[in-house]
Amino acid sequence: MKMHVCAGLLASLVPLAGLAQSAGMPPPGRLLASNCFQCHGTDGHAVSGFKSLAGMSPSKFAKEMREITSKKDKEGIMKIHALAYTDAQLLEIGHYFASQPKGAGR
Repeated sequence: MKMHVCAGLLASLVPLAGLAQSAGMPPPGRLLASNCFQCHGTDGHAVSGFKSLAGMSPSKFAKEMREITSKKDKEGIMKIHALAYTDAQLLEIGHYFASQPKGAGR
């Protein structure tokens, strides 16, 4: 009986997955980058003295994040954030920010 319930539940969720895709998925890297938005602004356009990330090259972004993790005397929120991502994820975030136009926030 459990098998039929699980199969029925799965069958009912499959159309929802298709609906989410047709509604549009966020650009690659955006969900990972959303962790940065509080300080560096939505889409990388910072306000309040933080560094803007919009238009930064993916390799520069990843390099700067890895440099933060390698500094023994560096502590704080940025080191914690940088340590949380793989190199591939940092590049994905970097590609997202690179795709955002430089300039004033929107």
